[in-house]
Parts: sequence; structure tokens; C-alpha cells
Amino acid sequence: MEYLPVLVMMAAGVCIGGAVLLITTLLGPKNPNKTKDTPFECGIPGFDAGKNKRVSVRFYMVAILFLLFDVETVFFYPWAVVYKKFISTGNFILLEMISFTVVLLVGYIYVIRKGALDWQ
Repeated sequence: MEYLPVLVMMAAGVCIGGAVLLITTLLGPKNPNKTKDTPFECGIPGFDAGKNKRVSVRFYMVAILFLLFDVETVFFYPWAVVYKKFISTGNFILLEMISFTVVLLVGYIYVIRKGALDWQ
């Protein structure tokens, strides 16, 4: 019974997502043409230069490393919320976060020394 609110929220999310998809399918444009299919951003029509151009692997490496470190830093927020509550029981929570941060820093230093973040 304690998971009932979570299940209700998940069901509501699925229903809202399904409803939005259904509405856009029913009410969306049905007359595709080249003008509508080209990317359009910030008032400037897109150009076809990127279709046949190869992208460097470094671009993907930087993106993956950004995601990796970004997701790992998300773990700082729940720790900061419960820190005050558990610090009275001992310094274990502080030592755990210090060890987590040291692992992150070692990985970051390794990535920098390998030159994975150098943009050429």
C-alpha cells in the first residue's frame, strides 16, 4: 500500500504521455513536404552540410564524459539533504562522500591527462 502513490503517479504520467502522442497524431500536419521536413532553428533554415560530413570521435567522447560526470554529481544532492540528519551518528557519511569525490577526481584527472577533453 505504501507504493500506491508512486503507481498512481506512474499511471498518470503514462496516460498524459499517451494522450499527448494521440492528440499530436490526430491534430498534427498531414501534408508532408520538403519545407516542413527540413530542420528549422532560431529563424534560420537548416542546411544539408552535416549529412555527409563525418564527425570526430572526440565530439562523442566529450559528450559521453560530460554525461558521466554530470550523472555522478547528481548524487551530491540527496547526500546534502540527509547530511545534517546523519552527521550526529558519526562521520561515516562524510567519509563516504569524501571517498566518492576522490574517485571522481581521480577519474577526472585521468581523463584530462589522456587528453580526452582537448578540443582541436
